[in-house]
Amino acid sequence: MYKNTLDYAIQLDKEDKLSYLREEFHIPKDKNGNDWLYFTGNSLGLQPKRTQQYIQQELDDWAKYGVEGHFEGKTPWLPYHEFLTDKMAKVVGAKPLEVVVMNTLTTNLHLLMVSFYQPTQKKFKIVIESDAFPSDRYAVGSQLKFHGFNLEEGLIEWKPREGEELLRIEDLEKIVEEQGDEIALLLIGGVNYYTGQYLDLKRIAEIGHAKNCMVGIDLAHGAGNISPELHDSGVDFAAWCTYKYLNSGPGSLAGLFVHEKHADNKKLPRFAGWWNHNKETRFNMRQPFDVMAGAEGWQLSNPPILSMAAIRASLDMFDEVGMIDLREKSEKLTGYFEYLIQQINTDRIRIITPSNPKERGCQLSIQVKNADKSLHQKLTENNIITDWREPDVIRCAPVPMYNSFQDVFKMVEILKSLV
Repeated sequence: MYKNTLDYAIQLDKEDKLSYLREEFHIPKDKNGNDWLYFTGNSLGLQPKRTQQYIQQELDDWAKYGVEGHFEGKTPWLPYHEFLTDKMAKVVGAKPLEVVVMNTLTTNLHLLMVSFYQPTQKKFKIVIESDAFPSDRYAVGSQLKFHGFNLEEGLIEWKPREGEELLRIEDLEKIVEEQGDEIALLLIGGVNYYTGQYLDLKRIAEIGHAKNCMVGIDLAHGAGNISPELHDSGVDFAAWCTYKYLNSGPGSLAGLFVHEKHADNKKLPRFAGWWNHNKETRFNMRQPFDVMAGAEGWQLSNPPILSMAAIRASLDMFDEVGMIDLREKSEKLTGYFEYLIQQINTDRIRIITPSNPKERGCQLSIQVKNADKSLHQKLTENNIITDWREPDVIRCAPVPMYNSFQDVFKMVEILKSLV
């Protein structure tokens, strides 16, 4: 049982075998030199101290070798994306064949839908969750329009029930059972950006595949946060960004997953570029296009090395620690955070994120009565960095890589004084 005291939080930090990781990050400070209480790793992760070294290495090799850095550098640029593959695959629970780092999230979703959204006049509808992140809604809407379908008819929303915030899997099952013959694709956020709800990916895949629908997952709020076990889930594809929980820097590259069952299907329609052409003949410029197997077959262009260097710095940390230990701390840290918030005697706020640790990552979404944004503003004035999402939620993410139990205790003490 948790205790609501600073001494207890200090003791938890002493017992935390991952507490040393905090020193591996740059923690923003206020004007007095005190650490911010940073709870927005779900929006932009903090910078690992080693990132500068990794990027500097590539700058040095560029200065030293010029174009020969593609072959002569300490980490040659030509195969650079391959240095990320195994470690990224471990983070998302996939085989290396199924994963590649490339482009940005929405770009990857579009490229994947070129292959996996193949509508017919009868089977053309797309299912998303009703409160999907706007870019997902825009992406699937534009795909429908591109293929000549009416948005109002082609887009199906999986909604929470009246008076509820969370999605029920049986409601998705009903949608697909009733309309599955007309549904071509399910594109679902694996962890909802607003509520923090972590959905059952394997069950979603089973529901979609039972009606011959393709199933894709947006893991923007999942990668580095939960363990999605993408290969075992059976979903057809997934994509995610790396600048949130994967701490790769603002606007950095994204990741992409294509299930092994599609690895050798060269008949899948796709856009082509020279980086998804057979690497053995890629530089023989006059060869016909020969698509690579696996997720690499969705690449288009040679990658931006400086961005990948930042991703490599972070992935090396994830590989050293492992998702098992990170998830163990995450569940305990978020559980303590939840306990402390529940000790506040007020009807002004409530947590809408699932209470079951297996149905959430580290984010807790605090709903504020009457959509009162002033509470969030006062937190900011007290150097507590959270973020506000319309219409009425403060999102808080105690990230196990760098947040401490004392962070959580101090944050809730200030929150309590404000409400």
